[in-house]
Parts: sequence; C-alpha cells; structure tokens
Amino acid sequence: MAFTPADQRELYLPLIEGIHETPPFGLFMRNLVARTGARHAFLILTLANAAPDQAPVVIPVSAPRAAHEPPLDFRRLDALRLHPHHALRPERVYALEEMLDYDNPAQLALQREALEDMGIRYARWLRVSAGGAADGWLVLVRLREDFSAAAVSLLSAIAPHIASALRTLVALIGQRLQTSLAQATLERMGVGQIALDAEGRVMAADPLAESLLTFLPEPGAREGRRLQLLPDVARQLESACAALASGDGAPVQVLRIDPRRQLDLLLRRAELSLDDPAARPAVVGAVRLDRREDAEAGVIALRALYGLSAQEAALAQALSRGEPLVAAGLALGLTAETARNYSKRIYSKTGTGGQADLVRLVLSGPCPLA
Repeated sequence: MAFTPADQRELYLPLIEGIHETPPFGLFMRNLVARTGARHAFLILTLANAAPDQAPVVIPVSAPRAAHEPPLDFRRLDALRLHPHHALRPERVYALEEMLDYDNPAQLALQREALEDMGIRYARWLRVSAGGAADGWLVLVRLREDFSAAAVSLLSAIAPHIASALRTLVALIGQRLQTSLAQATLERMGVGQIALDAEGRVMAADPLAESLLTFLPEPGAREGRRLQLLPDVARQLESACAALASGDGAPVQVLRIDPRRQLDLLLRRAELSLDDPAARPAVVGAVRLDRREDAEAGVIALRALYGLSAQEAALAQALSRGEPLVAAGLALGLTAETARNYSKRIYSKTGTGGQADLVRLVLSGPCPLA
C-alpha cells in the first residue's frame, strides 16, 4: 500500500510525535478513527515490568458523531472472554467474528447480546509488541456497516509503525525512569543542578534548581536562558564558565549568587557521558540546601546498618546533625550519664572515634538517602 501525503501528515507524524504526549498517541488515535470511519476506538498499553495491580494505560477515542455517547468500555469488552488479547498474533488485523467463542454456544450468545448492547456490530483488533517489553492492543468498532477494505489495509500497513513507536516509547520510559531516580535522590539530599555552556547560558536545569533559581530568556533569537543575577555576579559566572570550559585554572569555582539566602553555586567542568548526537554542556553548576533525611527514616537506617538499639540510633541520628551530646540525650529523655554511656556504645558499634567521626560516617553512607 502506497503512503500518501495525507498518511504522512495525519498518521505517521502524529505517531512519532505521540510518544511525547500524556497519555501518548492521542492525536494519532483521533486521526486514525477519522481515517477508518470508526465510531469508537481505544488503545491499551501495558508494560512488562509494571506492578501486578497497575492498571494499563487506556486511550479511548470517539468519532465526533458519537461524542455524546459513552466511550467504549474496554473492561466490559474484556469480560466477554473473547479470543485472549495476549494470544493475538502481533501486527495481524482480526475481525470481530475471529474473536467470538464458537465452541461454546451459550457463551457465544452472551457475547453477541453484550456486543449488540454496546453498539458493536463490526470491529477490528490489532496487537503490537515492543519485543516483550510492552504490548499494545488497538480496537476499533462500528455500528452500521463493516470497515472498508481500504481501512483494514491501512491498519495492516501502519501496524509495524505502531510497533516501532511503542518500542521507542518503552525506551523513552526507561530514560524517564533513570532521570526520575537521579532527580529524586539529588532532591532528597537538597541538591539542584544546572548545565551551562562556555558562555554561561543555561542549557538545562533539574526541578529543584528550577524552584531555587530565577531564569531569564536569552536575549535575541539565541536558544537558552540566563540566570537572573546581579551584574557583577553575572560577569563572574561568564568568566568562570569560560575558564572551566578551556581548562584554565582550578577545576572547581564557587560563586555566592544570592547573599540574602546565602546560596552558593558550585561550578565544575562537565564530564558527562552522553551519546551522540548531543549538545554537550561545558560546565555543571550545583546548589545545595541544608537538608537531611527524615529523622525517623534515619533512625531505621542506622539500626539496620550498625545494629544499634532504638535509643542508640536516635541519639546517633541527633549527634550526626551536630547536636551536643548532653542536649541530644535530654531531648530523648536520657540523663547526661546515660547519654555518655550510649555514645560509647554507638562509637564502638559503628567503629568511630567520636562525634566528628560519626558525622563523617553517617554523611558518607546511605543514611542521607533514607
């Protein structure tokens, strides 16, 4: 089947761009319904590593003439015990008659009655697979007449493209998960990051940096943003980025960018491993808040890591935050003498030589991630 300009504009481009939509492929589905003359349709997406109780993503679409009708109820359709979706051969188009249970007359009668009640007299099923990482099921239905041969041919022709888009979506979901993991960990530790080019333009910023810093659009038609800074600090930032990008001087520089909040920006030469094509930043800037893990979570982690009792772990948690021993003990209901005895046991169990060494151990271990 030859691809027409309308196919490219209405189906293939929305399919490619649809991986960035939330939920994905909405425009593609609306255009596909229009092109095939379907009354209702839905696309179900499931990920192989999703939790057992995680519901699949369902993208329902109705033609304008059926906008007043309720969307297609995929759960009711699934409950009819039609031919199992997972048993459909990927990229093959199935007609409604192929999905019915002809081996069980009673069940067949129930299926036909329910389908009629749902306004489904004609339908097409299409399964697409992303190599075991995800599956998608496309269902289109009509009420008054069957799908044309051209519509079925279109589904067959576009099936491998949907599968390719699904594989791309799965890869993108994996990248998003990696990004979310990194961002969540940094935010938990109070760290925000920005990527800068050699001239000090902001190429990217993580959510915490976006919330802490103020950005201005780059003047003119050039891409990028600038940090909103006092003129003298802005010049220092540009100079530091140029020096770090060229490799001149120290590999790290620090600028006080907000004296009122005592907010410092640590700049270091970017040494990121990025696959080409990539716009490579020259400098990575980091800001950090005075943020520690939740005290209760920290106590749980310390008990698990070093075999401390509940009281010992609570005292160790307080000491790791720089609290004086006696004051920390009193806050926990301990006498000064008991707090001193507890501290000796803490240092013994953790292999540390005092409060400063304990702080080092806690801050360099997994506790701040709790």
